[in-house]
Amino acid sequence: MYCKTMLMATSLTHARPLTTAAAASASFYCSRLVPQPPDLIKWVRREGGFVHQSIKIAQLEEGSNGLGLGLVAAENIPKESDLISLPRHIPLKFEAADAEDGAHSTLVNLARNVPEELWAMKLGLKLLQERAKTGSFWWPYISNLPETYSVPIFFPGEDIKNLQYAPLLYQVNKRCRFLLDFEKLVKYELQSLKANDHPFGGQGADASSLGWAMSAVSSRAFRLYGNKRPDGTHIDAPMMLPLIDMCNHSFNPNAEIVQEQEANNEKMLVKVTARTQIMQDDPLVLNYGFLNNDFFLLDYGFVMNPNPYDCVELKYDPALLDAASMAAGISSPNFSSPSSWQQEILFQLNLCGEHADHKVSLGGSELVECRLLAALRVLLSTDKEAVERNDLNTLKSLSAEAPLGISNEIAALRTIIALCVIALGHFPTKIMEDESLLKQGVATTTNLAIQFRIQKKSVIVDAMRDLTRRVKALMSKESVTAQ
Repeated sequence: MYCKTMLMATSLTHARPLTTAAAASASFYCSRLVPQPPDLIKWVRREGGFVHQSIKIAQLEEGSNGLGLGLVAAENIPKESDLISLPRHIPLKFEAADAEDGAHSTLVNLARNVPEELWAMKLGLKLLQERAKTGSFWWPYISNLPETYSVPIFFPGEDIKNLQYAPLLYQVNKRCRFLLDFEKLVKYELQSLKANDHPFGGQGADASSLGWAMSAVSSRAFRLYGNKRPDGTHIDAPMMLPLIDMCNHSFNPNAEIVQEQEANNEKMLVKVTARTQIMQDDPLVLNYGFLNNDFFLLDYGFVMNPNPYDCVELKYDPALLDAASMAAGISSPNFSSPSSWQQEILFQLNLCGEHADHKVSLGGSELVECRLLAALRVLLSTDKEAVERNDLNTLKSLSAEAPLGISNEIAALRTIIALCVIALGHFPTKIMEDESLLKQGVATTTNLAIQFRIQKKSVIVDAMRDLTRRVKALMSKESVTAQ
């Protein structure tokens, strides 16, 4: 059962309902919680923050990473200019050590049931509380948030299947299951509370509203320094930064976040400065991190194209490697029955043993994950002494040219190419078919799903091309050596 049925909205009659409709069309990129929310720039300034006079909120053109409303330069802004500064009381954060009333205690208890990997749900509970509260300090900010998000938990079921990539499908379904289970827990915990202890003003919080809150936080929150520990170090704390979180993403940002730590500047918590000169009509962009498209789509709701950090996840599986070596015409590999000295190296690579990590990847900054490359080099070698002459870092390095000999290197790379062919075959459609579908015009969520799978296939194709070039160069060198 997919998220269209899992996260269906239900109608509520409260003035500020928590229910959020599932995304269905391009309109979800720009529609906000209320039709005419307060002016966010004026609110930040009124509360003691600073906003550069040349910054405005504008609808971004299609193709911007994040889409919807964003921050744009109304005129040229010099490099190193301060763009936005927020005093300490403006960021929205959730700290269990805050002064506790009954409603806050309930939130803390609910948050204890959220796994650390879904940390966004913890701050999301605080966001839902403020959204439901009449007269909330943060209402001018919250009312400017998107009504819905383009993350896969809100995709129609067919478009979840359209992703065609098992690791992401697993994560989407895991989040959907969590939201359904958490909805039941929240309902149980809230049913007997007194009115003053109810964190959401008497309203229920269903899977849809919980998903909205988790998505709002995952797509907009920043991890900054929080309170100090007794030893003087800071606790990392996720915070929602009004206005700053309207900056979209780029791997080549023109702005950056700086957190104030000087004792003589206690008023300002965080600011954004211009890394470069920002030209008129350019959007303000930050680097969200050197992430693959799994993270960008799952947490932010967009796909980077191109993305030099995107990769394809595979499972280290001796049976799969046997199939790949047979396809590549490699004879007598030891994938399924490694010798004791080979197995010892696999232990060092954490590819076998009780706590082994069998997730390996192709693409990204490494092209081939170093552990997979080292394992193949070792398992395709029969020369124990030659292997022992090289340290593990050399065996893991693609830039270390043929550390176990040219024929061994060719066999390893050809096996990886065969793995690429097998991985590509797991996708039910080809890149050309996907591109044809995009040209026909499809729903926004379908478009995102197709873009995502095109990028995954492109990672594999690019890896195959690069590895094939390396094999040809090695074969030429081997031919010259033989002469």
